[in-house]
This record gives sequence, C-alpha cells and structure tokens, in this order.
Amino acid sequence: MSAHLKAAVIGVGAMGQHHARVYTEIAQTKLVGVADVNPQMGQQIAAKHGVPAYVDYRELLEHEQPDVVTVAVPTRYHREVAEMAMRAGADVLVEKPIAATVEEAQTLIDYAEALGRRLMVGHIMRFSPAIQALKAHLAAGELGKIFQIVCRRVGPFPPRVRDVGVVIDLAPHDLDLMRFISGAEPVRVFAETEQRIHTEHEDLVTALLRFDNEMTGVLDINWLTPQKVREVVVLGEKGMFRADDLMQDLFFYENAEVSGSAWNHLSILKGVREGRMVRYPIQRYEPLRAELEAFTSAVLNNTPVPVSGVDGLVALRLALAVVESGKTQCVIEV
Repeated sequence: MSAHLKAAVIGVGAMGQHHARVYTEIAQTKLVGVADVNPQMGQQIAAKHGVPAYVDYRELLEHEQPDVVTVAVPTRYHREVAEMAMRAGADVLVEKPIAATVEEAQTLIDYAEALGRRLMVGHIMRFSPAIQALKAHLAAGELGKIFQIVCRRVGPFPPRVRDVGVVIDLAPHDLDLMRFISGAEPVRVFAETEQRIHTEHEDLVTALLRFDNEMTGVLDINWLTPQKVREVVVLGEKGMFRADDLMQDLFFYENAEVSGSAWNHLSILKGVREGRMVRYPIQRYEPLRAELEAFTSAVLNNTPVPVSGVDGLVALRLALAVVESGKTQCVIEV
C-alpha cells in the first residue's frame, strides 16, 4: 500500500462533509470521491473538493476503489454500507453508533475479522484535547480513587436526526467516554426518559450507572435546552476535574484536606475543603482531524485502530440498556 491512501466518504451530511474536508487536509490521504442519496448535497461537497459525486455508493466503491471509507449514513444503514465497503477492499470508519442493533454490530465485527479489514467506530470524544488531557491526569493518579463521573450533553433539537432518539444519538459518546477515561466497566443502569418535543423517540434522559470499580456515572442528556453544553465532571479523593468540551478547557478543583497526601482514614475524618483551582493549558486541535489521522495511521502501519468495533458494540449495548430501562422503569444488569 502506498504512503497515501485513497479515501472516500459515504453520506456527506452534517458529519460526513467534515470527514471529506479533513481527508483533503491530512497528509496520509487523498479524497477520491463522495456519495450521498441527496444529489445536490453530494455534488456540492464534491465540487468543493474537486472529486466525483455519486448517488449510488456502490458505484463509488467500484469506480474509485478507495483504501479507506467513512460511513456517515443514517444508523439503520451502517451495517449494509460498511459491509459493502469492506467487501470492496476498504478499511472502514463508521460513525457512531456502530449499528442499529447489537446483532447487526456483532455481524459487522465478525465480517471485518473474516475479511481482515480494520473497522473503527467514530467515538470522536476520545480525541478531544480536553478529554485526552483529562485521561492523562487520571492515569497519573492525580485524582486518586474516582468516585463519580457526570456527563452533561444538552442543547437544542438537531433537525438532522430523524431515525433515533437522543439516547442512541448522543449517549454512546458519554458511555464510551466513561469507560475510556476510567478503565472501568458498567454493571447496571437505571434511566428515566422523556418524550416532550420529538414525535417518535425520547428527547431527554437522566441515567445512573454503577461500575465494577464502585464508581457511579450520571448521564444528563437532552435536545430541549436552548444553550448547548458539553461537560464532563470527574469527582474523586483529591478533588474534581471539569472538562468543557466546547471550549476545550480543563479545570481541577482541589480538596485541600488531602492536598499533597494520600487519601486515608484521617483525611476522611477531616472531610472535604475547598482548595486551589487550576486551569490547565490545553493545546487545541480539531478532534476529527486527530481521529482520522489515528485511523489512517493504523491502516498504513498495520496496527490496531484506537476505537474498535467491540468498543462501539459495548457503547451501543449500554445505550440500548438505557432505552430499555427508561421504558420499563427497571434496573438493567449489563
């Protein structure tokens, strides 16, 4: 394989058009074509980058023979399109969620393994500068034992979404993120969901998760809030980290009672006291660019992708458990 990969994007709507742009910007790839069932949209994005546009993605795969393909079509088509791309010889990055059902996700994973293709899932939050910095500080033990992770992802209803509710559209980001930064796995989940504006699916969810390391997770996600908020708060022995994913800022709020010492019984007796606040300098960059560079580097260097199909499957399984809990009002063991 050459040092430059032929890249294509299937589905150039809200997210796919940015994949097309980034493929023209990074050194590893050359964009060779795009496909979209909306001819006007496909032609507009293709003209911008000087590549052919296709309405039928199968013609794109046949004529352009790309090495890597982004699949950014509606969720219900992920398995079909990703399989066709892999069958045509491409390694695939499929936008989250990996598929519409757990069964389809597992089929896609098995298909990639059988063909020897790389399958990566677009959990872009992992590549956020603030989240990368947060994970590094947690891995260095700067917070001590993690007690709780709270993810808040709220904002107005996006007109691009029609086929799924807010849980399947947004919760996989944060469910994957909790696993990514903590290294822990959820064991049960309970959720309350509401359907206030969206006519077919839930548009608000509040969920509580319990992890195998005794940590709790809280999801606060909706399409009903006029102000867009993307925030991750991690509470632990030595204080609290707060990551603002919109501004790419990371803050640490210190528990002065345990500053400079290990958490112990004496510290517990003293309690918690407000200490210093630190705002970390973050080198800002585009998360999507980092994601696609990681994907294409794995293809070029014959190494595992950083977000596997199994990661995508786990996030989907958890999101579906949240939906089920919201409907049944029951705790779901996962």
